[in-house]
Amino acid sequence: MPRVSEFFGIVVYMYFNDHQPPHFHAEYGDDEAIYEIETLEVLRGELPRRVNAMVAEWALLHRDELRDNWVRARQRVELRRIEPLD
Repeated sequence: MPRVSEFFGIVVYMYFNDHQPPHFHAEYGDDEAIYEIETLEVLRGELPRRVNAMVAEWALLHRDELRDNWVRARQRVELRRIEPLD
């Protein structure tokens, strides 16, 4: 599971050739959520409220990069790192 970013204890990653719709995974401690890239809807799982807000803020800032990494992951090409939330 290639990591694409890490910030404040949150790890964001994507799987190669994963199922549709385009999405990313975010982990914080023992919690995990899967976010649809276009809508930022949580498809599965749950993160604490504040962590969820940080993930959503980060994803809004980096949506184009997430889209690009989704395409790269589907092609099984090395993913690009995305700047963390400061």
